Amino acid sequence: MTILNQHGKTPPSYDKDFLLSQLEGKVVVQGRGNGSCKKKIGISNSALLDIFRDLNPLHDVINNHNYKEKYYRSLLPLGQKYAELLPWGDQITAESIRFFSPIVLWTRFASSQEKHDILYSAFRDYFQVQFWISFSLLRQQAWLELLDRATADADASHVSVNREAQHKYLTWRTEKDPGRQILQKLVGESFAEELVRDFLFYGVDSLGSKKFLDFFPQYGCEDGTINKKRSIVGKSFKTRPWDENGEFLGGQFVE
Repeated sequence: MTILNQHGKTPPSYDKDFLLSQLEGKVVVQGRGNGSCKKKIGISNSALLDIFRDLNPLHDVINNHNYKEKYYRSLLPLGQKYAELLPWGDQITAESIRFFSPIVLWTRFASSQEKHDILYSAFRDYFQVQFWISFSLLRQQAWLELLDRATADADASHVSVNREAQHKYLTWRTEKDPGRQILQKLVGESFAEELVRDFLFYGVDSLGSKKFLDFFPQYGCEDGTINKKRSIVGKSFKTRPWDENGEFLGGQFVE
């Protein structure tokens, strides 16, 4: 199995989005092909790949049209480009969907050179920064372009709202990220917990004092524990719930 999980965030003085990359490759036979993408991100000839790629919104983009216009309007062609090239990867729960943007790339496919090349292109386009993946240096675009347009907010109340929004997102990911169970199987429950809290979603224990059930009380059980279900609402999206204009097609959401 090959796992890549990339996550980036700005200080709370910015109302900017998070960067998310998640690739899980269930490898069957290790490949030695000449394909550039396979070498760069370490995936094989025979694998089933689950991929998320997004600039996750810090604030609601389903109901908050001003925030969506501010950060995502100019990026809709990018999202539409890859939505046409890579099929929607099956169900996302209603609780999870509000943490994604109209340009989310969520796909699942059997490994092929054509799909590898598209995936590699998407990884470059969604993020402009230098970083290492499987010992190869990539340069990507969209995230830092948004950072260039963002300005720090000196208003303490706005910073506080941003900080709580970051904390809410990290709290959700720490508890409900589907990769958590995979990590537990690979490295054990104790080390997986440390990896999730202190590395992958660093800040969940320092941005605020609220716990998961403070943000998401609907997941509370009678004994005070957290319901392990992925969805309490019971609704999921089997197809892409945004149109080419970034309008949400899944109905109105209420906090």
